[in-house]
Amino acid sequence: MKTIITAPFTDSEIDELREAGLDIDHRSWLNTGKLYLGDSFLEIIKEGGFEVAIVEGDEIKEEVIENSELKLIGCVRGSPNNISLPAATAKGIPVIAAVGRNIVAVAELTISLMLSQIRRIVAADRLLRDDFMVDDFGDFAKLYTHSMGQELNGKTVGVIGLGKIGFEVAKRLLAFGVDILVNDPYAPIDRIKEINGESVTFEKLLRKSDIVTVHCAPTDETKGLLGKEQFSMMKKSAIFINTARASITDEYALLDALKSGTIAGAALDVFSMEPVDCDNIFLELDNVTVSPHIGGNTHETIQRQSEILTRNIKTFLEGGIPDNVLNPEVIKMRRV
Repeated sequence: MKTIITAPFTDSEIDELREAGLDIDHRSWLNTGKLYLGDSFLEIIKEGGFEVAIVEGDEIKEEVIENSELKLIGCVRGSPNNISLPAATAKGIPVIAAVGRNIVAVAELTISLMLSQIRRIVAADRLLRDDFMVDDFGDFAKLYTHSMGQELNGKTVGVIGLGKIGFEVAKRLLAFGVDILVNDPYAPIDRIKEINGESVTFEKLLRKSDIVTVHCAPTDETKGLLGKEQFSMMKKSAIFINTARASITDEYALLDALKSGTIAGAALDVFSMEPVDCDNIFLELDNVTVSPHIGGNTHETIQRQSEILTRNIKTFLEGGIPDNVLNPEVIKMRRV
């Protein structure tokens, strides 16, 4: 089967797929600098006669699916909204995702952002890069005053959403001696107990937490979950962390809260306008740490997503039902 892979993929896993019988054309977007949006991927698929497509951010929506001869779609993301699952299902095309590929990476970045913000690492770095000179002990005192942070130990951290990533964040936080508050109506009690957490109402979490970190999924239920009213409930000394999705917050309300001192600071990895560049509005603020949606951007994530997709594709080729297929019904129907 002719296969196009536009996602980052390891050479070893590509070799394994070739041994399984796939004729692979690998064009990682990290090398080409191209993402195919709208129906632009259709021409590539038709010209190459591809039956299998493995993507990361490229869009495979209704028109692409309906007008191509794809037999299998893979995505290295965990929950790919760039692929029309209903259209694929209607045409009997299995869609495989790399569920869980970046859990560790995002959890570790979250902790890094917490420490960066609470210890004012970025603020200190900015000061030194801004032609700051120490001519006397007065200047040295200014440097120390500007960069004085807090310890994570003893703080109360509120975790909104105790799914796979939120749980990994909470487990790592235990080593810092923090108290953990959890707001997640779907979290099992055993999971909350495992991280010595306390299940609380949303309002209590906001009012009591020194740090609020968001890890809930972007759904209709969570859209705009944190706005002006919610930020006003938080401590003036509180720090807000978002490595989940920008849609969960009202960005303008967050910007106002940071400018007005309603909350002390924030560390953000997700934004409504991406990719992020120097025009990002939060870069104007010294009390914000900005990273350009790099939560899952690690070598290990690429290795993991390659292994997950390869294992599942081989299962499909062997006639089985992959662990990570998002529409297993289409495979079951073929067996009838």
